[in-house]
Amino acid sequence: MIVAGGKGARMQADVPKQFLKLEGKPVLMHTMEAFYNAGSFEFVVVLPSESLRLWKQLCEEHKFSIRHRIAEGGPSRYHSVKSGLKFIPQNSLVAIHDGVRPLLTEAIIHQGFQLAEKKGNAVAVVELKDSLRELSGSFNKAVQRQQFRLVQTPQIFHSNLIKDAYQQMYDEAFTDDAMVVEKMGERIHLFPGSEENIKITRSADMLLAASILRRRV
Repeated sequence: MIVAGGKGARMQADVPKQFLKLEGKPVLMHTMEAFYNAGSFEFVVVLPSESLRLWKQLCEEHKFSIRHRIAEGGPSRYHSVKSGLKFIPQNSLVAIHDGVRPLLTEAIIHQGFQLAEKKGNAVAVVELKDSLRELSGSFNKAVQRQQFRLVQTPQIFHSNLIKDAYQQMYDEAFTDDAMVVEKMGERIHLFPGSEENIKITRSADMLLAASILRRRV
């Protein structure tokens, strides 16, 4: 499931960031191709309702032929994922991935699926390089960065587990799928992501992504 339901307000562009051209084609197409090249997958793409026509036009313009089903996004990531889960079959594995993370690798995909098959879930994370300080009112204190990880996608789950998790009431604290599953009392299993697996949110991210793609080629 590729979640591309965002409006891209922080990018300050005329179109949502998932449709911006990266090295000649929309970011979202790069993201889907990363999975397509890694194995045999069925795709569900979650899009804003107002962007469905634009996406169809882009697919025609770029002769994009990866077959996929489309679900309409909601007011939050939680609601968008819940919409997409309607198309996910029981007794399967589902990777939920940000549409604006186009630089994931086959190694990340395969490692995540292997762990999720064994443990029920798998969440990509990376170590922190910078120092951290915790804020508490007008005070702050240093914390050990070794105890923290930055969370990425894909986040991969047994479909029965994630479908059950999304039957819970919506909570504004939910920022990713692992939090939804964790609220049911499930233990979350982590595996290494990549520093190159960036989420494109600002103009500088587009420049970095283009540089990484050119180096890979």
